[in-house]
Amino acid sequence: MDIITSYIASTWSTQHTDSLIDLYNPTTEAIVAQAAPLVIDPQIALDHATQEAGILLKEMSFSERADLLQSMASLIHKHRDELIELAIINGGNTRGDAKFDIDGASATLAAYAHLGKSLGDSTWLIDGEGIQLGRSPRFHGQHIYTPLRGVAVHINAFNFPAWGMFEKAAVALLSGTPVITKPATTTALVAHRIVQLIIEQNILPQGALSLVIGDIRPFLKVLTAQDTVAFTGSSNTAATLRVHPTLIQNSVRLNIEADSLNASVLCEDVDEDSETFSLFLQDVARDITQKTGQKCTATRRIFVPQDKLDIVCNALAERLSEIPTGDPAQKGNMGPLVSKDQYTNVKEGIALLANQTDEIFGGLGETNMSQGYFVSPVLRKSNDALKATTMHELEIFGPVATIAALKKSEDIEHVLAKGKGSLVSSIYSEDRTLLQTLIPRLATYNGRIYIGNAKIAGHAPGPGTVLPLLTHGGPGRAGGGEELGGLRGLSFYHQRTALSGDKSSVNTIIENIAAI
Repeated sequence: MDIITSYIASTWSTQHTDSLIDLYNPTTEAIVAQAAPLVIDPQIALDHATQEAGILLKEMSFSERADLLQSMASLIHKHRDELIELAIINGGNTRGDAKFDIDGASATLAAYAHLGKSLGDSTWLIDGEGIQLGRSPRFHGQHIYTPLRGVAVHINAFNFPAWGMFEKAAVALLSGTPVITKPATTTALVAHRIVQLIIEQNILPQGALSLVIGDIRPFLKVLTAQDTVAFTGSSNTAATLRVHPTLIQNSVRLNIEADSLNASVLCEDVDEDSETFSLFLQDVARDITQKTGQKCTATRRIFVPQDKLDIVCNALAERLSEIPTGDPAQKGNMGPLVSKDQYTNVKEGIALLANQTDEIFGGLGETNMSQGYFVSPVLRKSNDALKATTMHELEIFGPVATIAALKKSEDIEHVLAKGKGSLVSSIYSEDRTLLQTLIPRLATYNGRIYIGNAKIAGHAPGPGTVLPLLTHGGPGRAGGGEELGGLRGLSFYHQRTALSGDKSSVNTIIENIAAI
């Protein structure tokens, strides 16, 4: 039985607890490996990362750091098939869902490698144009970004062990910041193997990438104002991070991506025989079932005009019926949830939702599988989007969505606001006047808005795909954080400082420095 351990201070740790954690194949419930939780003084890891890798990374130019990212992207692609198999075994992924995770990691690294090359030989950044500060142009101001001197602690979710890791790490490493990454133990095989491959190939400076298997909390106690924490996961865990005494006392930067009741809205102008209508059905059905609904960007709430409710319900039920639940190794199937705990949580959530909604498809998630953590796709219905409550309050992290009727387009803003902040909402319409009115109102409640119509059919991956050049995060319930966004993501790992002085001195300081 393989035992996976932490990689700390440039060494695979032999210091761990005697209580090993079993990792399962969620399809068969067989134990596939064991995880050994780390026992170590966290200060050792932080000192090694900052004193070894931190110095070397900051001496490298953005272009040189970009080469490191591209090497990692190429390495992941080279071992793509091996990593896909691990994602199937330990994550219950279909092959398509596993590709989504692995390719998302390599694509994000490659995207940030390209951005890093565009920044050239500089090691820090200027922010915007210079500013005349007085009556004379001699008194001049300029904002600059310089990299923080600490480490980035990344706490990742179970659903994307590859993509989720490099969604954060690509940005931090390009910024010159060493990374301590903590994957969810349940699905840690993929993350562990990727780190193992990177270390074997000696791609990064020693200490640039550390892996923590087990409890990350001891590391949080030794962080300083030069360190950062980025978290993806439940709102309950996020709440404990927000009040962590060390993070508060030392003003440690914290970025959170938490729960999200994402919405898809079909507007009144869309005819049922149109390409936009077909795109809406395709996107919604995929986002309910892809990764078995275990995506932070998955559609949870569906809103349609009152006169189209039955039509959409029938059309979505038909599409969901074409996606069987079963062994993810079999093409076309939707696989299991990742763990027994996840299965229990989803089933309990469906039961609560059923108290206020009517069945359209999938009942309470029953399947005919005798083993594994399987639930069927579930679509429930509420007849009044404004009066519904559970669908706006409970995120069920599985293949479950609720559809509700809108009596008029003016209600769209109100029903989206009931979700208290989302990562992404999608609006399907060809009416540009309506969109021009809606988007400014809806943007307040969403980190991203996807506009679906016939012009992008076949050209866009859908609202559930996180793109490295666009920001990822959302207000309120979604955590209030922001990641990626191309070069915008670098600001989290940099200090912005205002310079003021005589113009010639300021211009000499920033000469040949890249702009963000």
